[in-house]
Amino acid sequence: MSAIHIEPVNESEMESLYSIESAAHLVPWSLGTLKNNTGSRYHNLKILSDDRIAGFAICQTVLDEATLFNIAVHPDFQGQKLGYALLKALMEQLREKGVLTLWLEVRESNRRAINLYEKLNFNEVDVRRNYYPTPDGKRENAIIMAAYL
Repeated sequence: MSAIHIEPVNESEMESLYSIESAAHLVPWSLGTLKNNTGSRYHNLKILSDDRIAGFAICQTVLDEATLFNIAVHPDFQGQKLGYALLKALMEQLREKGVLTLWLEVRESNRRAINLYEKLNFNEVDVRRNYYPTPDGKRENAIIMAAYL
């Protein structure tokens, strides 16, 4: 069985995160966007499986709220409940910091992610129409979800 660890992301690891981002997402963030989501207002975590970064979460905190901007698990590690473990740890750490609500947006078509969020008590709050770009140049709705920590 693999040894799993969850740790803060180091800014020097952005290239490693970018390779996961590129493999895991339909329309991935750029390396520059990843690098721009660091600093004191962020609570970013990585999950390691046998000392290999398997996934990450990018989260911004503002006062008693946080927004999960990005979560990704490399396809080689999907289906092992690492996304669940990572998000659960993030939520626990945010709660300890005094964060009351965690917000996120998810592609309407991403049923696996929506199922994960629902397991962790996220509720649908609203729909943002035509929010996400698709590879064919069209747009897809985003479902806005929130969990009370």
